[in-house]
Amino acid sequence: MSDSDEDVAKPATTTLEKAEKAEKAEKPAEAPADAEHGAFAKTTSAVRYAPGAAESEPAPRFWSVRRLPAGLAAALLIVAAGVPLYDIVSVRAERPAAAWRRRLADELAATHLDDAWVVLGALAAMLLGILLVVLAVTPGLRGLLPMRRGDDEFLRAGIERGAAAVVLRDRALEVSGVRSVRVSVGRRRVRAWAQAHFRDLDEVRADLDAVLGEGIRELGLARQPALAVQVRRPARR
Repeated sequence: MSDSDEDVAKPATTTLEKAEKAEKAEKPAEAPADAEHGAFAKTTSAVRYAPGAAESEPAPRFWSVRRLPAGLAAALLIVAAGVPLYDIVSVRAERPAAAWRRRLADELAATHLDDAWVVLGALAAMLLGILLVVLAVTPGLRGLLPMRRGDDEFLRAGIERGAAAVVLRDRALEVSGVRSVRVSVGRRRVRAWAQAHFRDLDEVRADLDAVLGEGIRELGLARQPALAVQVRRPARR
């Protein structure tokens, strides 16, 4: 081989050695990722699905009529106003005042404003007033999720959170490998905890993501909640 042939072969050999060294240097960097993936699959698998803004539309919550608080407040007002009014009418009809009103008037005349019972009564009245104001300005019915409106703008529909959870749970149980599943439906997020007794956890999770994501869209909610899925193996006995 001539000197010129050796000069040509040396750069080619040097380039091949550099490529082999680069491949060897890249292999150790991939090992931790594979090890981490294997450990992740053996314990818990989780993913979060966030629907796009186009899938949601603004929809106000349903307002609760709150019959029980309204009835209790009306009954208290009737008693508090009706009993003294009856006694005042009796006094105007030249009858003696009731014993309870005379005793109450004497006690109020001798009681100071810094008395413990006066402070406790004022505090109870203030808390009751705050509670009534909160009930008046909040919609309530947290367990009812509004659904998308159709062509009729005056017709509104809703679905209970418990019913939505049952529908999604039944859909999740159809996934191959799922042994049991528990679904919790909130106003902003749907959470699912599943146990898989065979198949890879990542595969089961991917199927649950697809099935539950499609189930959420088929519910027709006005505001599409996010999805969080966790898959694990059942505890060994």
